[in-house]
Amino acid sequence: MRFMFVGDSCTIGRAGDHTWRYRMWQHLEATLPGRYEIVGPRTELYDSGADAPLSHDYADPGFPAPARRHLAGWGEGWLHMAPLIGETVTATGADVLLVSLGLIDLGFYTNSSQTADNVRAFVAAARAANPHVRFVVMPVIPNVRATYDAPFAAECERFNELLAKAVADLDTAASPLLLATTPESYDLDTDTYDGTHPGPSGEHKLAAAFSSAMHQAWGLGAPYGGPLTGRRAN
Repeated sequence: MRFMFVGDSCTIGRAGDHTWRYRMWQHLEATLPGRYEIVGPRTELYDSGADAPLSHDYADPGFPAPARRHLAGWGEGWLHMAPLIGETVTATGADVLLVSLGLIDLGFYTNSSQTADNVRAFVAAARAANPHVRFVVMPVIPNVRATYDAPFAAECERFNELLAKAVADLDTAASPLLLATTPESYDLDTDTYDGTHPGPSGEHKLAAAFSSAMHQAWGLGAPYGGPLTGRRAN
């Protein structure tokens, strides 16, 4: 199986992060050794000093180069990924897409209805490239802006409803589409480093959400084994 991570700043990570991609790689190594590959056209982290994805300074230098592959970008959302996904699936042979997008769209580019339209365009383009591609999609995760910006919070809530409807409408036996469950215990104080981007415990919780969806729906792998709570997760 060829997994590809598709996401925004929460997925690419910044210099010095482990990233939830790293946590997911650890889980795949433990549960599907030799039976998977991580693919994608990018490997970098975001360098805040350069304001560009130029860093390879992962928290664990032992994170193998092939496992660092992804299609994620700081400031990129469904709007940006929908035009890229078809050619990227074709080039990489990806057949399982782990997608966490939407926050940046709603914050800067598109409203909930427009963002949902881009979800549907993304799915169509990926399927045009691979009619049997599988998707696991994360709703917009809790974030600090939604705690003080009521219109933004309402757009996040409405988009998550529209995303669930899109998943229900578009799921097929040939190309399954799963909606991951946002971790109920996700805490902005302990699971993020700035109210938005995941810290170590948040990374584990996001990886667990994706792995649980695949295990429960497809019987793939096993329940997530990483630490999920506490400030000292590492």
